Amino acid sequence: MHVVPGLKVLYFGTPVVLISSRNEDGTANLAPMSSAWWLGQHCMLGLANSAQTTANLLRERECVLNLPSSPMVGAVDRLALTTGRPVVPDHKAAQGYRHEPDKFSAAGLTEQASELVAPPRVAECPIQLECRLVAHHPFDGPSVSATAFHVEVLRAHVEEGLVIPGTHHVDPLAWDPLIMKFCEFFGEGRAVHPSRLAEGWNMPHGPLARPASR
Repeated sequence: MHVVPGLKVLYFGTPVVLISSRNEDGTANLAPMSSAWWLGQHCMLGLANSAQTTANLLRERECVLNLPSSPMVGAVDRLALTTGRPVVPDHKAAQGYRHEPDKFSAAGLTEQASELVAPPRVAECPIQLECRLVAHHPFDGPSVSATAFHVEVLRAHVEEGLVIPGTHHVDPLAWDPLIMKFCEFFGEGRAVHPSRLAEGWNMPHGPLARPASR
């Protein structure tokens, strides 16, 4: 039997992406997000208008999409409820967000120079996609103020062990992406880590097997 619960969030599950971009002063910003999908050599990104990444993309028109594997969940979670905005928007402050000027250090991750764009890659991420902005579109509604960004992948860096030998394809059995669905972290089909984001957004938890510690 189906019910009509009037879902508050349609967040059924997509890969986590760590977007690195360049701030106005030339420093690096790093932000986790999961509203992304790919088609050919292009990607669509959905970002809130209040995000520092949104301002950086509109100004610099470049980014790197770093895809973490599920074992990197701790580093990703350390970035939850942080923002690169020097002045934290009121609605984010109410959710527990704080300004963090050095996202790489906060996450315990390493900057790696890109080859075609200015923002750095995340050295620990097994997949890194250097991108340029093609277009952006307003994505506003009663409950959302966001921008849809169309980016083109200029160069893909992939950990050698993930590539099927003799091909240009990633081995889907070797690649274990970190997935976020309804603000919870999953890898290999199971919950892998408590989520600070879920706490900040007051998301209810189902009967998941929760790890004992962070």
